[in-house]
Amino acid sequence: MANQGTTRRRAIGAEIIDGGVDFRLWAPDRKNVSVVIDDRTIPLDREADGHFRGTVADARAGTRYRFRLDDDDKLYPDPASRFQPDGPHGDSEVVDPAAYRWSDGAWPDVDKHNLVIYEMHIGTFTTEGTWRAAIPHLGALRDIGINLLEVMPVHEFPGRFGWGYDGVDLWAPSHLYGRPDDFRAFVDAARAHGLGVILDVVYNHFGPDGCYLRQFAKDYFTNKYVNDWGESINFDGDGSPGVRELVSENAAMWIDEFHLDGLRLDATQSINDASDEHVLALIARRARAAAAGRSIFLVAENEPQDVALIDDYGLDALWNDDWHHAAMVAATGRREAYYTDYFGTPQEFVSMAQFGFLYQGQYYSWQKDARGTPSLHLSPKQLVCFTQNHDQIANSGRSERLQQLTSPGRFRALTALLLLGPNTPMLFQGQEFGASTPFLYFADHNPELAKAVGKGRREFLEQFPSLLRMKGDFAPPEAEETFRRCKLDDRERVGNAEMIALHRDLLRLRREMTGTVRGALLAAEAFVLRFDNRLLIVNLGREVHLDVVPEPLLAPPAKRNWELLWSSESPDYGGTETPPVETDGRWCLPAQAAIVMKAS
Repeated sequence: MANQGTTRRRAIGAEIIDGGVDFRLWAPDRKNVSVVIDDRTIPLDREADGHFRGTVADARAGTRYRFRLDDDDKLYPDPASRFQPDGPHGDSEVVDPAAYRWSDGAWPDVDKHNLVIYEMHIGTFTTEGTWRAAIPHLGALRDIGINLLEVMPVHEFPGRFGWGYDGVDLWAPSHLYGRPDDFRAFVDAARAHGLGVILDVVYNHFGPDGCYLRQFAKDYFTNKYVNDWGESINFDGDGSPGVRELVSENAAMWIDEFHLDGLRLDATQSINDASDEHVLALIARRARAAAAGRSIFLVAENEPQDVALIDDYGLDALWNDDWHHAAMVAATGRREAYYTDYFGTPQEFVSMAQFGFLYQGQYYSWQKDARGTPSLHLSPKQLVCFTQNHDQIANSGRSERLQQLTSPGRFRALTALLLLGPNTPMLFQGQEFGASTPFLYFADHNPELAKAVGKGRREFLEQFPSLLRMKGDFAPPEAEETFRRCKLDDRERVGNAEMIALHRDLLRLRREMTGTVRGALLAAEAFVLRFDNRLLIVNLGREVHLDVVPEPLLAPPAKRNWELLWSSESPDYGGTETPPVETDGRWCLPAQAAIVMKAS
Protein backbone atom coordinates (compact mmCIF):
# COMPACT_ATOMS: atom_id res chain seq x y z
CA MET A 1 0.00 0.00 0.00
CA ALA A 2 1.36 3.43 -0.87
CA ASN A 3 1.42 5.97 1.94
CA GLN A 4 -0.57 9.13 1.46
CA GLY A 5 0.99 12.47 2.35
CA THR A 6 -0.58 13.93 5.47
CA THR A 7 0.21 16.08 8.46
CA ARG A 8 -0.35 13.94 11.53
CA ARG A 9 -1.12 15.32 14.96
CA ARG A 10 1.20 12.78 16.55
CA ALA A 11 3.89 10.44 15.22
CA ILE A 12 2.05 7.19 15.98
CA GLY A 13 -1.47 5.85 16.32
CA ALA A 14 -4.55 5.82 14.08
CA GLU A 15 -5.41 9.30 12.81
CA ILE A 16 -8.17 10.51 10.52
CA ILE A 17 -6.97 12.26 7.36
CA ASP A 18 -8.66 13.42 4.18
CA GLY A 19 -8.09 10.05 2.55
CA GLY A 20 -9.38 7.85 5.38
CA VAL A 21 -7.48 6.71 8.50
CA ASP A 22 -3.71 6.74 8.61
CA PHE A 23 -2.17 3.99 10.78
CA ARG A 24 1.41 4.23 12.06
CA LEU A 25 3.20 2.15 14.70
CA TRP A 26 6.68 1.11 15.73
CA ALA A 27 7.37 -2.63 15.45
CA PRO A 28 11.08 -3.08 14.60
CA ASP A 29 11.09 -6.77 15.59
CA ARG A 30 8.55 -7.60 12.88
CA LYS A 31 8.97 -8.08 9.14
CA ASN A 32 5.30 -7.62 8.28
CA VAL A 33 2.47 -5.78 10.01
CA SER A 34 -1.15 -5.60 8.86
CA VAL A 35 -4.16 -3.79 10.23
CA VAL A 36 -7.21 -6.03 10.59
CA ILE A 37 -10.64 -4.42 10.24
CA ASP A 38 -13.64 -6.73 10.40
CA ASP A 39 -12.58 -9.65 8.23
CA ARG A 40 -10.07 -7.69 6.13
CA THR A 41 -6.31 -7.84 6.56
CA ILE A 42 -4.58 -4.78 5.10
CA PRO A 43 -0.75 -4.77 4.90
CA LEU A 44 1.16 -1.70 6.07
CA ASP A 45 4.41 -0.42 4.56
CA ARG A 46 7.63 -0.83 6.53
CA GLU A 47 9.76 2.28 7.05
CA ALA A 48 13.52 2.19 7.49
CA ASP A 49 13.44 2.87 11.22
CA GLY A 50 11.04 0.06 12.08
CA HIS A 51 7.78 1.97 11.80
CA PHE A 52 4.90 0.63 9.73
CA ARG A 53 2.38 2.90 8.06
CA GLY A 54 -0.60 2.83 5.75
CA THR A 55 -3.94 4.46 5.03
CA VAL A 56 -7.31 2.72 4.87
CA ALA A 57 -9.67 4.76 2.74
CA ASP A 58 -12.98 3.51 4.15
CA ALA A 59 -12.02 3.54 7.83
CA ARG A 60 -13.48 6.30 10.00
CA ALA A 61 -14.13 7.35 13.58
CA GLY A 62 -15.60 4.39 15.42
CA THR A 63 -13.84 1.79 13.26
CA ARG A 64 -12.47 -1.02 15.39
CA TYR A 65 -9.15 -2.60 14.48
CA ARG A 66 -6.23 -4.71 15.62
CA PHE A 67 -2.79 -5.53 14.23
CA ARG A 68 -1.48 -8.84 12.87
CA LEU A 69 2.28 -9.19 13.41
CA ASP A 70 4.04 -11.36 10.80
CA ASP A 71 2.03 -14.59 10.51
CA ASP A 72 0.85 -14.66 14.12
CA ASP A 73 -2.75 -15.82 14.39
CA LYS A 74 -3.24 -13.68 17.49
CA LEU A 75 -4.25 -10.06 16.91
CA TYR A 76 -3.00 -7.20 19.08
CA PRO A 77 -4.32 -3.77 20.06
CA ASP A 78 -2.56 -0.59 18.99
CA PRO A 79 0.24 0.52 21.37
CA ALA A 80 -0.99 4.08 20.74
CA SER A 81 -4.69 3.27 20.76
CA ARG A 82 -6.85 6.32 21.51
CA PHE A 83 -9.62 4.11 22.95
CA GLN A 84 -10.13 0.49 24.07
CA PRO A 85 -13.93 0.16 24.36
CA ASP A 86 -13.71 -3.37 25.79
CA GLY A 87 -10.55 -2.95 27.82
CA PRO A 88 -6.88 -3.66 27.08
CA HIS A 89 -7.44 -7.16 25.68
CA GLY A 90 -10.01 -6.03 23.11
CA ASP A 91 -10.15 -4.05 19.88
CA SER A 92 -8.74 -0.58 19.45
CA GLU A 93 -11.10 2.08 18.14
CA VAL A 94 -10.39 5.01 15.81
CA VAL A 95 -11.14 8.32 17.53
CA ASP A 96 -11.48 11.74 15.96
CA PRO A 97 -10.24 14.26 18.56
CA ALA A 98 -11.30 17.14 16.31
CA ALA A 99 -14.97 16.12 16.45
CA TYR A 100 -15.50 17.52 19.94
CA ARG A 101 -16.67 21.14 19.94
CA TRP A 102 -14.81 22.93 22.70
CA SER A 103 -16.22 25.98 24.47
CA ASP A 104 -13.05 26.98 26.33
CA GLY A 105 -11.77 29.62 23.95
CA ALA A 106 -11.65 32.27 26.69
CA TRP A 107 -9.71 30.07 29.14
CA PRO A 108 -6.92 32.26 30.61
CA ASP A 109 -4.46 29.42 31.45
CA VAL A 110 -3.47 28.26 34.90
CA ASP A 111 -1.74 30.68 37.25
CA LYS A 112 1.19 28.55 38.36
CA HIS A 113 1.99 30.93 41.21
CA ASN A 114 -1.39 30.72 42.94
CA LEU A 115 -2.50 27.12 42.67
CA VAL A 116 -4.74 25.17 44.99
CA ILE A 117 -4.68 21.56 43.78
CA TYR A 118 -7.34 18.88 44.28
CA GLU A 119 -6.37 15.24 43.69
CA MET A 120 -9.26 13.06 42.56
CA HIS A 121 -10.02 9.52 41.40
CA ILE A 122 -12.81 9.55 38.84
CA GLY A 123 -14.04 6.06 39.73
CA THR A 124 -14.74 6.96 43.37
CA PHE A 125 -15.44 10.69 43.17
CA THR A 126 -19.11 9.89 42.54
CA THR A 127 -21.34 6.85 42.98
CA GLU A 128 -21.49 6.41 39.20
CA GLY A 129 -17.73 6.81 38.81
CA THR A 130 -17.81 8.51 35.41
CA TRP A 131 -16.62 11.75 33.81
CA ARG A 132 -20.18 12.91 33.21
CA ALA A 133 -21.28 12.19 36.77
CA ALA A 134 -18.40 14.29 38.14
CA ILE A 135 -19.35 17.42 36.20
CA PRO A 136 -22.23 18.62 38.46
CA HIS A 137 -19.85 18.72 41.45
CA LEU A 138 -17.22 20.96 39.85
CA GLY A 139 -18.86 24.24 40.78
CA ALA A 140 -18.73 23.38 44.48
CA LEU A 141 -14.98 22.79 44.27
CA ARG A 142 -14.38 26.19 42.70
CA ASP A 143 -16.65 27.85 45.27
CA ILE A 144 -14.43 26.50 48.03
CA GLY A 145 -11.35 27.99 46.36
CA ILE A 146 -9.79 25.11 44.41
CA ASN A 147 -8.49 26.03 40.97
CA LEU A 148 -6.62 22.98 39.65
CA LEU A 149 -7.84 19.37 39.48
CA GLU A 150 -5.24 16.60 39.46
CA VAL A 151 -6.87 13.47 38.08
CA MET A 152 -5.35 10.14 39.08
CA PRO A 153 -4.17 7.99 36.13
CA VAL A 154 -6.72 6.96 33.51
CA HIS A 155 -4.48 4.91 31.20
CA GLU A 156 -6.50 1.84 30.19
CA PHE A 157 -6.06 -1.10 32.59
CA PRO A 158 -7.71 -4.52 32.99
CA GLY A 159 -10.54 -5.26 35.38
CA ARG A 160 -13.55 -3.36 36.69
CA PHE A 161 -11.74 -0.99 39.03
CA GLY A 162 -8.28 0.17 40.04
CA TRP A 163 -6.20 3.15 41.05
CA GLY A 164 -4.87 3.51 37.51
CA TYR A 165 -1.17 3.03 38.21
CA ASP A 166 -1.18 -0.39 36.50
CA GLY A 167 -2.10 1.08 33.13
CA VAL A 168 -1.04 -0.68 29.95
CA ASP A 169 -2.41 1.55 27.18
CA LEU A 170 -0.93 4.97 27.76
CA TRP A 171 -2.93 6.71 25.06
CA ALA A 172 -6.39 5.33 25.81
CA PRO A 173 -8.45 6.87 28.65
CA SER A 174 -10.10 4.03 30.52
CA HIS A 175 -13.43 2.90 29.14
CA LEU A 176 -14.64 2.46 32.73
CA TYR A 177 -15.17 6.21 33.09
CA GLY A 178 -16.75 6.90 29.70
CA ARG A 179 -15.64 7.64 26.18
CA PRO A 180 -12.77 10.01 25.26
CA ASP A 181 -15.24 12.79 24.48
CA ASP A 182 -16.67 12.40 27.98
CA PHE A 183 -13.21 13.20 29.30
CA ARG A 184 -13.09 16.24 27.00
CA ALA A 185 -16.51 17.33 28.25
CA PHE A 186 -15.21 17.06 31.83
CA VAL A 187 -12.22 19.29 31.03
CA ASP A 188 -14.46 21.73 29.16
CA ALA A 189 -16.89 21.93 32.08
CA ALA A 190 -14.06 22.34 34.59
CA ARG A 191 -12.74 25.31 32.68
CA ALA A 192 -16.21 26.84 32.56
CA HIS A 193 -16.06 26.78 36.37
CA GLY A 194 -12.55 28.27 36.46
CA LEU A 195 -10.83 24.96 37.16
CA GLY A 196 -7.75 23.77 35.31
CA VAL A 197 -7.15 20.03 34.88
CA ILE A 198 -3.90 18.07 34.95
CA LEU A 199 -3.50 14.31 34.59
CA ASP A 200 -1.36 11.94 36.63
CA VAL A 201 0.66 9.93 34.09
CA VAL A 202 2.70 6.79 34.70
CA TYR A 203 5.85 6.52 32.61
CA ASN A 204 7.94 4.48 35.06
CA HIS A 205 6.41 1.03 34.43
CA PHE A 206 3.53 -0.80 32.76
CA GLY A 207 0.96 -2.95 34.50
CA PRO A 208 1.42 -6.74 34.77
CA ASP A 209 -1.70 -7.68 32.78
CA GLY A 210 -2.67 -6.56 29.29
CA CYS A 211 0.61 -5.02 28.13
CA TYR A 212 1.43 -6.21 24.60
CA LEU A 213 4.38 -3.91 23.86
CA ARG A 214 6.91 -6.75 23.87
CA GLN A 215 5.08 -8.29 20.90
CA PHE A 216 6.01 -5.21 18.87
CA ALA A 217 9.56 -4.65 20.18
CA LYS A 218 11.60 -6.33 22.88
CA ASP A 219 13.49 -3.06 23.25
CA TYR A 220 10.60 -1.46 25.11
CA PHE A 221 12.13 -2.95 28.27
CA THR A 222 15.58 -3.27 29.81
CA ASN A 223 17.25 -5.16 32.66
CA LYS A 224 19.84 -2.38 33.00
CA TYR A 225 17.91 -0.82 35.89
CA VAL A 226 15.97 -2.12 38.88
CA ASN A 227 12.30 -1.12 39.17
CA ASP A 228 10.08 -1.70 42.20
CA TRP A 229 6.97 -2.24 40.04
CA GLY A 230 8.14 -4.58 37.28
CA GLU A 231 10.36 -4.33 34.23
CA SER A 232 12.20 -1.06 33.67
CA ILE A 233 11.36 0.88 30.56
CA ASN A 234 14.23 1.33 28.10
CA PHE A 235 14.83 5.05 27.61
CA ASP A 236 18.55 4.95 26.77
CA GLY A 237 19.52 1.61 25.21
CA ASP A 238 19.20 0.01 21.77
CA GLY A 239 15.85 0.86 20.23
CA SER A 240 15.13 3.57 22.80
CA PRO A 241 14.15 6.24 20.23
CA GLY A 242 10.92 4.34 19.59
CA VAL A 243 10.27 4.01 23.33
CA ARG A 244 10.95 7.69 23.94
CA GLU A 245 8.59 8.50 21.09
CA LEU A 246 5.75 6.47 22.64
CA VAL A 247 6.03 8.31 25.96
CA SER A 248 6.87 11.86 24.88
CA GLU A 249 4.26 11.87 22.14
CA ASN A 250 1.75 10.59 24.67
CA ALA A 251 2.48 13.54 26.95
CA ALA A 252 1.94 15.88 24.02
CA MET A 253 -1.30 14.09 23.09
CA TRP A 254 -2.91 14.72 26.48
CA ILE A 255 -2.09 18.42 26.26
CA ASP A 256 -3.16 18.78 22.63
CA GLU A 257 -6.18 16.52 22.22
CA PHE A 258 -7.68 16.91 25.71
CA HIS A 259 -6.71 20.54 26.37
CA LEU A 260 -5.12 19.57 29.67
CA ASP A 261 -3.31 22.19 31.72
CA GLY A 262 -0.40 19.97 32.61
CA LEU A 263 0.74 16.61 33.94
CA ARG A 264 1.74 15.03 37.23
CA LEU A 265 4.58 12.54 36.63
CA ASP A 266 4.42 9.47 38.87
CA ALA A 267 7.45 7.96 40.66
CA THR A 268 10.05 9.70 38.52
CA GLN A 269 12.85 8.13 40.59
CA SER A 270 12.14 4.96 38.58
CA ILE A 271 12.51 6.71 35.21
CA ASN A 272 16.19 6.00 34.49
CA ASP A 273 17.92 7.54 31.50
CA ALA A 274 21.58 8.23 30.69
CA SER A 275 20.82 9.94 27.36
CA ASP A 276 22.15 13.41 26.56
CA GLU A 277 18.58 14.66 26.92
CA HIS A 278 16.83 12.93 29.80
CA VAL A 279 13.45 11.59 28.79
CA LEU A 280 11.81 13.78 31.47
CA ALA A 281 13.28 16.85 29.75
CA LEU A 282 11.99 15.49 26.44
CA ILE A 283 8.53 14.96 27.92
CA ALA A 284 8.49 18.52 29.26
CA ARG A 285 9.65 19.93 25.94
CA ARG A 286 7.07 18.03 23.89
CA ALA A 287 4.26 18.84 26.29
CA ARG A 288 5.01 22.56 26.23
CA ALA A 289 5.27 22.52 22.44
CA ALA A 290 1.87 20.83 22.24
CA ALA A 291 0.43 23.58 24.44
CA ALA A 292 1.15 26.00 21.58
CA GLY A 293 1.85 28.96 23.81
CA ARG A 294 -0.51 28.07 26.64
CA SER A 295 0.93 27.95 30.14
CA ILE A 296 0.95 24.40 31.54
CA PHE A 297 1.98 23.02 34.93
CA LEU A 298 4.30 20.02 35.15
CA VAL A 299 4.80 18.50 38.60
CA ALA A 300 6.59 15.33 39.63
CA GLU A 301 6.60 12.83 42.43
CA ASN A 302 10.23 12.06 43.25
CA GLU A 303 11.06 10.11 46.40
CA PRO A 304 14.74 11.25 46.56
CA GLN A 305 13.59 14.88 46.23
CA ASP A 306 15.92 15.65 43.32
CA VAL A 307 15.62 19.30 42.30
CA ALA A 308 17.32 18.50 38.96
CA LEU A 309 13.82 17.77 37.70
CA ILE A 310 13.10 21.48 38.05
CA ASP A 311 16.57 22.95 37.45
CA ASP A 312 17.70 20.73 34.57
CA TYR A 313 14.65 19.00 33.10
CA GLY A 314 12.25 21.92 33.00
CA LEU A 315 9.47 20.80 35.34
CA ASP A 316 7.64 23.36 37.45
CA ALA A 317 7.29 21.68 40.83
CA LEU A 318 7.84 18.62 43.02
CA TRP A 319 5.74 16.95 45.69
CA ASN A 320 7.12 17.57 49.19
CA ASP A 321 6.82 14.31 51.10
CA ASP A 322 8.83 15.80 53.97
CA TRP A 323 5.95 18.17 54.73
CA HIS A 324 3.42 15.36 54.83
CA HIS A 325 5.58 13.14 57.01
CA ALA A 326 6.23 15.90 59.55
CA ALA A 327 2.52 16.75 59.61
CA MET A 328 1.56 13.12 60.23
CA VAL A 329 3.95 12.86 63.16
CA ALA A 330 2.62 16.15 64.54
CA ALA A 331 -0.93 14.82 64.21
CA THR A 332 -0.45 11.30 65.56
CA GLY A 333 2.84 11.23 67.48
CA ARG A 334 3.88 8.05 65.66
CA ARG A 335 7.47 7.97 64.39
CA GLU A 336 7.60 4.65 62.54
CA ALA A 337 8.53 3.28 59.11
CA TYR A 338 9.19 6.19 56.76
CA TYR A 339 8.07 8.65 59.47
CA THR A 340 11.05 7.64 61.62
CA ASP A 341 13.22 10.63 60.69
CA TYR A 342 10.61 13.31 61.50
CA PHE A 343 9.55 14.86 64.79
CA GLY A 344 6.53 16.98 63.79
CA THR A 345 8.00 19.97 65.63
CA PRO A 346 7.62 23.72 64.98
CA GLN A 347 11.23 23.85 63.82
CA GLU A 348 10.45 21.50 60.94
CA PHE A 349 7.50 23.57 59.72
CA VAL A 350 9.39 26.86 60.07
CA SER A 351 12.33 25.39 58.16
CA MET A 352 10.13 24.06 55.36
CA ALA A 353 8.30 27.38 55.02
CA GLN A 354 11.60 29.18 54.54
CA PHE A 355 13.93 26.65 52.95
CA GLY A 356 11.91 23.95 51.15
CA PHE A 357 12.66 20.30 51.82
CA LEU A 358 13.74 19.21 55.28
CA TYR A 359 16.21 16.71 53.88
CA GLN A 360 18.60 18.32 51.42
CA GLY A 361 21.43 15.83 51.61
CA GLN A 362 21.55 14.91 55.30
CA TYR A 363 21.74 11.36 56.61
CA TYR A 364 18.34 9.63 56.67
CA SER A 365 18.27 6.70 59.06
CA TRP A 366 15.25 4.93 57.52
CA GLN A 367 17.14 4.46 54.25
CA LYS A 368 20.60 4.42 55.88
CA ASP A 369 21.80 6.95 53.32
CA ALA A 370 21.74 10.63 52.48
CA ARG A 371 18.37 11.99 51.34
CA GLY A 372 17.36 14.98 49.25
CA THR A 373 19.06 17.76 47.33
CA PRO A 374 19.45 21.49 48.08
CA SER A 375 16.21 23.41 47.54
CA LEU A 376 17.12 26.74 49.13
CA HIS A 377 16.89 28.48 45.75
CA LEU A 378 13.38 27.27 44.92
CA SER A 379 10.25 29.33 45.34
CA PRO A 380 7.92 27.87 47.99
CA LYS A 381 5.30 27.60 45.24
CA GLN A 382 7.46 24.98 43.52
CA LEU A 383 6.89 22.46 46.31
CA VAL A 384 3.42 20.90 46.61
CA CYS A 385 2.41 20.11 50.19
CA PHE A 386 -0.45 18.00 51.52
CA THR A 387 -1.79 16.29 54.61
CA GLN A 388 -3.61 13.64 52.55
CA ASN A 389 -3.12 11.98 49.17
CA HIS A 390 -4.06 8.65 47.61
CA ASP A 391 -0.95 6.78 48.80
CA GLN A 392 -0.77 8.16 52.29
CA ILE A 393 -4.42 7.61 53.18
CA ALA A 394 -4.21 4.02 51.96
CA ASN A 395 -0.99 3.50 53.91
CA SER A 396 -2.71 4.10 57.24
CA GLY A 397 -3.88 0.48 57.31
CA ARG A 398 -7.60 1.06 57.54
CA SER A 399 -7.19 4.02 55.19
CA GLU A 400 -8.60 6.51 57.65
CA ARG A 401 -8.67 10.21 56.92
CA LEU A 402 -6.50 12.55 58.96
CA GLN A 403 -9.38 13.93 61.04
CA GLN A 404 -9.98 10.35 62.23
CA LEU A 405 -6.38 10.00 63.40
CA THR A 406 -5.94 13.15 65.47
CA SER A 407 -7.87 15.63 67.61
CA PRO A 408 -10.29 18.13 66.00
CA GLY A 409 -8.25 21.12 67.14
CA ARG A 410 -4.95 19.78 65.86
CA PHE A 411 -6.60 18.79 62.59
CA ARG A 412 -7.96 22.31 62.07
CA ALA A 413 -4.59 23.84 62.95
CA LEU A 414 -2.71 21.65 60.47
CA THR A 415 -5.32 22.40 57.81
CA ALA A 416 -4.75 26.11 58.37
CA LEU A 417 -0.99 25.65 58.13
CA LEU A 418 -1.39 23.76 54.87
CA LEU A 419 -3.78 26.21 53.24
CA LEU A 420 -2.20 29.44 54.48
CA GLY A 421 1.45 28.46 54.22
CA PRO A 422 3.68 29.66 51.38
CA ASN A 423 3.82 26.32 49.55
CA THR A 424 1.35 25.16 46.90
CA PRO A 425 -1.32 23.21 48.81
CA MET A 426 -3.08 20.06 47.63
CA LEU A 427 -6.26 18.46 48.98
CA PHE A 428 -7.41 14.90 48.35
CA GLN A 429 -10.98 14.29 47.21
CA GLY A 430 -13.48 14.67 50.03
CA GLN A 431 -10.99 16.40 52.31
CA GLU A 432 -12.80 19.70 51.75
CA PHE A 433 -15.94 18.38 53.45
CA GLY A 434 -14.32 15.98 55.92
CA ALA A 435 -15.18 12.77 54.08
CA SER A 436 -15.45 9.78 56.39
CA THR A 437 -15.04 7.29 53.54
CA PRO A 438 -11.65 5.58 53.36
CA PHE A 439 -9.40 5.43 50.33
CA LEU A 440 -8.22 1.85 50.30
CA TYR A 441 -5.95 0.18 47.80
CA PHE A 442 -8.13 -1.56 45.20
CA ALA A 443 -7.22 -3.39 42.00
CA ASP A 444 -9.37 -5.89 40.09
CA HIS A 445 -6.75 -8.38 38.87
CA ASN A 446 -7.18 -11.98 37.76
CA PRO A 447 -7.21 -14.44 40.70
CA GLU A 448 -3.57 -15.49 40.51
CA LEU A 449 -2.27 -11.95 40.18
CA ALA A 450 -4.73 -10.67 42.80
CA LYS A 451 -3.32 -13.14 45.33
CA ALA A 452 0.23 -11.91 44.71
CA VAL A 453 -0.79 -8.24 44.82
CA GLY A 454 -2.71 -8.71 48.06
CA LYS A 455 0.27 -10.47 49.65
CA GLY A 456 2.60 -7.68 48.58
CA ARG A 457 0.26 -5.05 49.93
CA ARG A 458 0.06 -6.75 53.34
CA GLU A 459 3.83 -7.06 53.53
CA PHE A 460 4.26 -3.38 52.67
CA LEU A 461 1.88 -2.20 55.39
CA GLU A 462 3.49 -4.39 58.02
CA GLN A 463 6.49 -2.06 58.05
CA PHE A 464 4.34 0.03 60.42
CA PRO A 465 4.52 -1.48 63.94
CA SER A 466 1.24 0.21 64.84
CA LEU A 467 -0.50 -1.85 62.15
CA LEU A 468 0.82 -5.21 63.30
CA ARG A 469 -2.19 -5.60 65.58
CA MET A 470 -4.25 -5.97 62.40
CA LYS A 471 -2.34 -9.22 61.75
CA GLY A 472 -2.70 -8.91 58.00
CA ASP A 473 -6.42 -8.20 58.22
CA PHE A 474 -6.38 -5.60 55.45
CA ALA A 475 -9.14 -5.00 52.93
CA PRO A 476 -8.55 -7.33 49.95
CA PRO A 477 -7.62 -5.13 46.93
CA GLU A 478 -9.49 -7.37 44.47
CA ALA A 479 -12.83 -7.23 46.33
CA GLU A 480 -15.52 -5.05 44.76
CA GLU A 481 -16.65 -4.08 48.26
CA THR A 482 -13.19 -2.58 48.90
CA PHE A 483 -13.66 -0.37 45.85
CA ARG A 484 -17.24 0.60 46.70
CA ARG A 485 -16.33 1.62 50.25
CA CYS A 486 -14.09 4.32 48.80
CA LYS A 487 -16.82 6.16 46.89
CA LEU A 488 -17.56 9.59 48.33
CA ASP A 489 -20.86 9.96 50.16
CA ASP A 490 -23.00 12.67 48.54
CA ARG A 491 -24.73 13.36 51.84
CA GLU A 492 -21.43 14.50 53.33
CA ARG A 493 -20.81 16.94 50.47
CA VAL A 494 -23.49 19.24 51.89
CA GLY A 495 -23.96 17.88 55.41
CA ASN A 496 -20.54 18.72 56.84
CA ALA A 497 -21.05 22.48 56.84
CA GLU A 498 -18.39 23.26 59.46
CA MET A 499 -15.64 21.49 57.51
CA ILE A 500 -16.69 23.12 54.24
CA ALA A 501 -16.67 26.54 55.90
CA LEU A 502 -13.18 25.89 57.31
CA HIS A 503 -11.70 25.15 53.90
CA ARG A 504 -13.63 27.89 52.10
CA ASP A 505 -12.66 30.59 54.58
CA LEU A 506 -9.02 29.54 54.67
CA LEU A 507 -8.71 29.62 50.89
CA ARG A 508 -10.26 33.08 50.79
CA LEU A 509 -7.85 34.23 53.49
CA ARG A 510 -4.95 32.66 51.59
CA ARG A 511 -5.13 35.51 49.05
CA GLU A 512 -4.12 37.96 51.79
CA MET A 513 -1.05 36.00 52.91
CA THR A 514 1.52 37.69 50.68
CA GLY A 515 5.19 38.54 50.80
CA THR A 516 8.36 36.78 51.86
CA VAL A 517 7.78 34.47 54.79
CA ARG A 518 9.85 34.49 57.94
CA GLY A 519 9.35 32.08 60.82
CA ALA A 520 10.27 31.60 64.46
CA LEU A 521 9.62 29.21 67.34
CA LEU A 522 7.47 30.56 70.19
CA ALA A 523 7.17 27.52 72.48
CA ALA A 524 7.72 23.78 72.44
CA GLU A 525 4.77 23.25 70.10
CA ALA A 526 4.04 26.76 68.87
CA PHE A 527 5.51 28.86 66.07
CA VAL A 528 4.80 31.92 63.93
CA LEU A 529 5.06 32.58 60.19
CA ARG A 530 5.11 36.26 59.31
CA PHE A 531 3.92 37.54 55.95
CA ASP A 532 3.76 41.24 54.91
CA ASN A 533 1.13 42.41 57.37
CA ARG A 534 -0.19 39.10 58.62
CA LEU A 535 0.91 36.62 61.26
CA LEU A 536 0.03 32.94 61.12
CA ILE A 537 0.50 31.47 64.59
CA VAL A 538 0.14 27.72 65.01
CA ASN A 539 0.04 26.01 68.40
CA LEU A 540 -0.16 22.22 68.23
CA GLY A 541 0.02 21.76 72.00
CA ARG A 542 -1.29 23.25 75.23
CA GLU A 543 -2.29 26.88 75.72
CA VAL A 544 0.77 29.14 75.78
CA HIS A 545 1.17 32.40 77.74
CA LEU A 546 3.98 34.76 76.71
CA ASP A 547 4.48 37.56 79.24
CA VAL A 548 7.59 38.73 77.44
CA VAL A 549 8.15 38.30 73.71
CA PRO A 550 11.80 38.72 72.68
CA GLU A 551 10.88 37.78 69.12
CA PRO A 552 10.98 40.54 66.47
CA LEU A 553 8.48 38.76 64.21
CA LEU A 554 5.79 39.49 66.81
CA ALA A 555 6.54 43.20 66.75
CA PRO A 556 3.78 45.07 64.87
CA PRO A 557 4.58 47.37 61.95
CA ALA A 558 5.47 50.92 63.02
CA LYS A 559 2.60 52.81 64.68
CA ARG A 560 0.23 49.88 64.20
CA ASN A 561 -1.16 47.09 66.36
CA TRP A 562 -2.06 43.45 65.90
CA GLU A 563 -5.69 42.35 65.97
CA LEU A 564 -7.24 38.92 65.58
CA LEU A 565 -8.42 38.32 62.03
CA TRP A 566 -9.19 34.58 62.06
CA SER A 567 -9.11 31.60 64.40
CA SER A 568 -9.45 27.86 63.77
CA GLU A 569 -11.32 27.73 67.08
CA SER A 570 -14.28 29.67 65.72
CA PRO A 571 -17.66 28.03 66.45
CA ASP A 572 -18.24 28.18 62.69
CA TYR A 573 -15.78 25.30 62.42
CA GLY A 574 -16.83 23.38 65.53
CA GLY A 575 -14.42 25.13 67.88
CA THR A 576 -14.89 27.43 70.87
CA GLU A 577 -14.61 31.18 71.11
CA THR A 578 -11.02 32.49 71.07
CA PRO A 579 -10.10 34.79 73.98
CA PRO A 580 -7.98 37.89 73.28
CA VAL A 581 -4.65 36.80 71.87
CA GLU A 582 -2.53 39.91 72.40
CA THR A 583 -3.15 42.29 75.31
CA ASP A 584 -0.72 45.04 76.33
CA GLY A 585 2.18 43.15 74.81
CA ARG A 586 1.28 39.85 76.45
CA TRP A 587 0.23 36.94 74.27
CA CYS A 588 -2.11 34.02 74.93
CA LEU A 589 -1.97 31.31 72.26
CA PRO A 590 -4.99 28.99 72.37
CA ALA A 591 -4.34 25.26 72.58
CA GLN A 592 -4.30 23.15 69.41
CA ALA A 593 -5.27 26.07 67.22
CA ALA A 594 -4.12 28.34 64.44
CA ILE A 595 -4.78 32.08 64.43
CA VAL A 596 -4.17 34.88 61.94
CA MET A 597 -3.36 38.37 63.18
CA LYS A 598 -3.50 41.46 60.97
CA ALA A 599 -1.83 44.83 61.40
CA SER A 600 -4.36 47.60 62.08
